[in-house]
Amino acid sequence: MKEKASNLFQTYENPNGIKVSTVSRKILKEGELSFKDIDGTGEIDAVNDWRVPANQRAEAYVKLLSIQEKIAQLFIADWRMAKYPGKGPTAAMAPKVPMPDETGILDEAEFRGRTIFGDQYQPGTTTLLKEWFNRHIIFRANPTPEDMTDWINQLNATAEECERYLPVDIVSNSRNENGEVVFGMNDASGVFANWPGTLGIAAAVKGTDLSVIDDFGNCVKREWNACGLRKGYMYMADCVTDPRWQRTFGTFGEDPKLISDIFTHLIPSIQGSANGVTKDGVAVTTKHFPGGGARENGFDPHYAEGQWNVYATKDSLKNYHLPAFEAAIKANTSSIMPYYSKPAAQKSSEQTDPKGNVIDLKPYGFSFNRWFMQDLLRDELGFKGYINSDTGILHNMAWGVEMLDVPERIGYAINHAGVDLVGGLFDNEAGMEAYLRSTNGYYDEHPVPEGFTKDELVLTEEAIDRAVVRTLTEQFELGTFDDSYRSPKAAAEAVSVKSDWDNAQKIHRESVVLLKNDNVLPLTKDKTAGKTFYAECFNKNAEAADKATAALKEMLSGRGVTLTDHADAADYAILMITPSSGAYFNATPGYLELDICDGKAVCNVAKDGRPEKETHLETTVANASKLKDIAAQVHGHGGDVITNLNISLAWEPGNAESISDAMTCGFDTYPSATLDVIFGDFEPVGKLPITLPKNDAVLHVNDDGVCVSPNDVPGFDKDQYMPDSMKDENGKAYAYRDANGNYYELGFGLKY
Repeated sequence: MKEKASNLFQTYENPNGIKVSTVSRKILKEGELSFKDIDGTGEIDAVNDWRVPANQRAEAYVKLLSIQEKIAQLFIADWRMAKYPGKGPTAAMAPKVPMPDETGILDEAEFRGRTIFGDQYQPGTTTLLKEWFNRHIIFRANPTPEDMTDWINQLNATAEECERYLPVDIVSNSRNENGEVVFGMNDASGVFANWPGTLGIAAAVKGTDLSVIDDFGNCVKREWNACGLRKGYMYMADCVTDPRWQRTFGTFGEDPKLISDIFTHLIPSIQGSANGVTKDGVAVTTKHFPGGGARENGFDPHYAEGQWNVYATKDSLKNYHLPAFEAAIKANTSSIMPYYSKPAAQKSSEQTDPKGNVIDLKPYGFSFNRWFMQDLLRDELGFKGYINSDTGILHNMAWGVEMLDVPERIGYAINHAGVDLVGGLFDNEAGMEAYLRSTNGYYDEHPVPEGFTKDELVLTEEAIDRAVVRTLTEQFELGTFDDSYRSPKAAAEAVSVKSDWDNAQKIHRESVVLLKNDNVLPLTKDKTAGKTFYAECFNKNAEAADKATAALKEMLSGRGVTLTDHADAADYAILMITPSSGAYFNATPGYLELDICDGKAVCNVAKDGRPEKETHLETTVANASKLKDIAAQVHGHGGDVITNLNISLAWEPGNAESISDAMTCGFDTYPSATLDVIFGDFEPVGKLPITLPKNDAVLHVNDDGVCVSPNDVPGFDKDQYMPDSMKDENGKAYAYRDANGNYYELGFGLKY
């Protein structure tokens, strides 16, 4: 067994606090100062000198790299560990059987196959790093902190064996929120301090203050940095405007001001300063510019039906979708990720930019859309970082440029639109082809696709250098060139800090929103003395429901509660409802269902987004009809029903509220935290970060595919665009109104 890098690296302390660490690179000395021989020259030049500004080091290094080495820096794709083979959606993206290297850490197996991002061949890890020279990796496994740190250390030690050293840039989606692990969103959960979902964090902020975000960001920074994980595809600045968008649960809700305030605090907390990333910070990739919430009736651009961003309302882009990105840019987010979708001019009203200029909504996916990437994002909004495309734009989600081949798409994204890092596959060969076409006369024999020019489609060395300088600058700023290694023991200690977990638990409690209370809650000891409880959890998956029910009963037993399996004998029923609907990699046969239902007949939808007469059945909660049966039995002898609704989407709550004497909601909130509120151990403070729609009528789509409540306007503002005939005596049409007259709208939440 070969000794692992975690046991071999040496760290050199400089008098000013700058650290240099290495396994095999030469250490250069100047008096008491230590420098790492990054470029292999053996000299303390601009590349190796940590006293030189990061951008100057990057510019100097690009001049030394070969064209092959530079092209390899244009792509980022998924990679794996030997010890943690892919599971679920990631299983199709890795070899079926890992081939561990001599340390048992790196996977040297090869892979050839088709994934959700296209056909691909992947070599072993050592070949990827030393022969292909790729350095940008998306990491989706959920290992222990020690194993994660060992893996990152081993990757960098292997990279150090090259003539020129570039550290491996490992990026992950968020890891600090509770909930079901969802590919491409929160790829991991439960290892780092576990906060509620981002909607829950927003609910807590809305009920308390922005110190929640400061604490959250600092926790993320410390834990990730300790493990050597220095870049996150997080967080979503998207403003939710269509409630049927499946990615709603990963956002901070529908309030542009709240989201903007959150990012103003979140980015400096994670990155280490308001001026950009620091040596102990984690680089933030804010997504998905210019806002993914403007979905056409909820369909997502991971599939063809959702490829359009529709701005049906005048200036909705400027008023609702851009503000949070403007805040992120002012906070110096390190990078920005555009969404796959493309603007739909024919279905949109006039849109103007922040300066009042009318926008030409050209039908190109945002990563290919020069006006949005260069004119708006960089020139007008002042973004200084790099643009990291979403994963899969060159193959399966190349909306608007389907007529181009892959090398042309690379050139159009990088050379023309200004993208710096392309997510999906390691398309080194196609990148080289795009580069060669700039000089080899390719278009003398092949026609330039109509509507494009040669200069837009080829990849020039100038564009390559620009892109690579931007990504290398981030790495120099983070210090990963100089100090590449972390201690696995220190990583484990950082992730197990009790105060972080305790603080996360507190925010779980603060995320709970009290929606309804007919003098039932809190269930104090005097109310529950001698009483019996019925408890059940409801989920779309019956097995998950049974497991959750068993856990809920155990929690209640721990509180000294007397349980019964017979609802007709219960004084109180506690019903936890966790609906689920759709998947963002595949369109549902119809519009995403938001009702709490089982076997509900709903219309099919044609490829053009219009409703059809044919129907299919949708279920969001298995055995949903049982909710009414339980309530009838409990109410039959004067008992009370308490429900909790887990909000991952803006559910229509009527089928739960109508049976409830008290109702709470959470956002992938710990059930134990919800019980703390129900039993009065914690006063409810959470406020809704999103409006819950009244019923199917306010989401009705007419024969032309147009929704009665505009897709591009958040719930709190939809009423001003809806027919007067739908409005009540208070002028409200969209938000759900309960039996007590309360509207479940943005900012609502009761107290005891």
